[in-house]
Amino acid sequence: MRSFSYRTGASRISFGRGAFEQVPQVVEDCGAIRALVLSTEFQQPMAETAVGYLGGAAAGMFSGAVMHTPTDVTDTAVAYCESIGADSIVSVGGGSTTGLGKALAHRTGFPHIVVPTTYAGSEVTDILGQTEDGLKTTIRAGSILPTAVIYDPTLTDGLPLKMSIVSGLNAMAHAAEALYAQDRNPVSSMLAVEGFGAMKTGLGLIVEDERSIEGRDAALYGAWLCGTVLGQVGMALHHKICHTLGGSFNMPHAETHAVMLPHTIGFNAKSVPDLLAPIGDIFGKSPGVGLFGFAKELGSPTSLKELGLKEQDLDRAAEIAAANPYWNPRPIDQSGLRAMLQNAFDGAMPPDPNI
Repeated sequence: MRSFSYRTGASRISFGRGAFEQVPQVVEDCGAIRALVLSTEFQQPMAETAVGYLGGAAAGMFSGAVMHTPTDVTDTAVAYCESIGADSIVSVGGGSTTGLGKALAHRTGFPHIVVPTTYAGSEVTDILGQTEDGLKTTIRAGSILPTAVIYDPTLTDGLPLKMSIVSGLNAMAHAAEALYAQDRNPVSSMLAVEGFGAMKTGLGLIVEDERSIEGRDAALYGAWLCGTVLGQVGMALHHKICHTLGGSFNMPHAETHAVMLPHTIGFNAKSVPDLLAPIGDIFGKSPGVGLFGFAKELGSPTSLKELGLKEQDLDRAAEIAAANPYWNPRPIDQSGLRAMLQNAFDGAMPPDPNI
């Protein structure tokens, strides 16, 4: 067995239907009495529910979270947080809201409780991706890891089908990259396979019936596992290219992950077929081809073109992604990235490494 090290986060996890109502108790358990509730504009009604549960422990609400965690939005939220005398943060929503909550917690040191409403998975990581001057950068610190996470599948029952699909594929990307991570370990690999399988099952059931309780429960369980893996090991090509497309070209986060996943995994499968074999086993095909077919079956977007990227942006995207060397199981160069991006732009099936 190869040598490895293993670490685990300190987040408290509550999972179950109706768990949302535990928000006041979790805030109290964190030693806090004045919580700032965060959300996006779209998810404000759920934030208002949290405020209702908190009662007098709610210090205020900020519904300005947006994609890619722009630092100027964080600046505004920090100022508001200070103005109302908050001593804790409750994030209700998907990756955008969680990202803002992480940025606030990192700056203030306040306890951070997350109530996920999508399958982003970032709520159980100590990673913060934020955007400034058109560039998205990533930082990792213990202060970024949320203090507690409340998983209530009921909150995902009404998640629109399209968002369920792309959010779920985004979570699967965490697990897929974890299988070949440079610092992988037996536990992270086990969680990745379990999370990947649970998400595949959950998404399949949700596409058949958007209100499937079994599907929603399985998908949120899978999101937790996939996110946990993301917080334990390093990521590579897939997350690098998605951060480039999101931060520099303002591409939608989950949709971009969904489109790129078959292509990045297919690219790396050529060098590490043994490590990605579990994905091939799940689909009965090579990893990239299997993921592409699965995305099409679900009704996911499958091309960068349909997400609004312009073909003339592909050269710049490849240049940015290749500019800073980073570890990847298959060597990376600008021409290789450019060819992969063209495939993803066109919505073409990834090459099969077995042919």
